[in-house]
Amino acid sequence: MVFNVPKRFLPYCALAGAMGHSTRTFLMHFNMPIEWATFAAAAVVGFVTIHFAKKHLAPPLMYAVAAIIPMVPGTYAFNTVIALIQLTAANEINPEISAHMTLNALKTVFILGALAVGLALPSLLFYRNRNIL
Repeated sequence: MVFNVPKRFLPYCALAGAMGHSTRTFLMHFNMPIEWATFAAAAVVGFVTIHFAKKHLAPPLMYAVAAIIPMVPGTYAFNTVIALIQLTAANEINPEISAHMTLNALKTVFILGALAVGLALPSLLFYRNRNIL
């Protein structure tokens, strides 16, 4: 497989990915912006993978990386690059293409940030080395 996950752990990776993607789709159905829905879904994946890691005595990232991949904003990144190519090919600056490129680039960055922070948050809560006070 791509991530070299042992075969006995693949169903858990798929389950974590399905839970994350379902969470994001469910929240977006109720008009939550994709950035916040992705953050919540990544947090769900983080909590689930920590549970799987403790249950099977395996590193949580083994489950998390494979589970997060379906939520990577490939379409927004692709549209950003296409708009950038259209801008460089045009002789004059087109405000519509510029706005389209900027919107897609910001969505891509915010979704990737939401994935990173949402996935790291449960680990910061569960694997705290020192007391809060």
